[in-house]
Amino acid sequence: MRRLVMWDIDYTLLSGGGVAATAWKAAFVALTDVPWRATPSFGGRTDMDVCAEVFATHGVTDCTPERFFLRYVDEVRDRQHLFAEQGELMPGVPEVLSRLGDDPGVVQTLVTGNVPEVAAAKVAAFGLSDAFDAEVGGYGSDDSVRATLVRRSLERAEAKYGERFEPVVIGDTVNDVAAALANGAFAVAVATGRTRMADLVLAGAHAVLPDLSDVEAAVRILTTDGLTADELTSG
Repeated sequence: MRRLVMWDIDYTLLSGGGVAATAWKAAFVALTDVPWRATPSFGGRTDMDVCAEVFATHGVTDCTPERFFLRYVDEVRDRQHLFAEQGELMPGVPEVLSRLGDDPGVVQTLVTGNVPEVAAAKVAAFGLSDAFDAEVGGYGSDDSVRATLVRRSLERAEAKYGERFEPVVIGDTVNDVAAALANGAFAVAVATGRTRMADLVLAGAHAVLPDLSDVEAAVRILTTDGLTADELTSG
């Protein structure tokens, strides 16, 4: 059975340097004419979930997420060049993606809280687009619950390829880990975001790495069953 490796984007693959957050605020103010008062926590959440919180916090009742996302995507595209200028790739990412891309037993995709167009803009800015079958991904416009994104991605992959997959989720937050576990997926966590390794372990991740700079270890964990507990948790 081949593996479907589902990559989170923000602080797993890359840091966008705050560009998307700036675009989010600009879209909200332009669309609603309501002054921005409070910035939510975006980490590990879906854009649908964040949108609901922002609307509620600002008392907005006459706008839909779908309408907001259209303006948000436009704002992101206007700033797309800034992702690479202000952000950075996480350590080891290009090398790990390349190694997995050469493995016929692996299909790589994106499971991210971003809406599809923003996800595409972020990975394109760093030249990563070709690494993923984005068509079978799970995105922040699919549902407000992150676990549903994993399920949708697995369903899309199995429908497209006509085969069963072993699901593997890799992310940097406890929400990524919980979404993986809710779907019986192998949960790999990297401490490249704001969540400590200890908290990722406590969340139930099967493997926790400080980052992907040890390419051999990362590839082995993402593609191999039956590793020992000591091998699964590094650092």
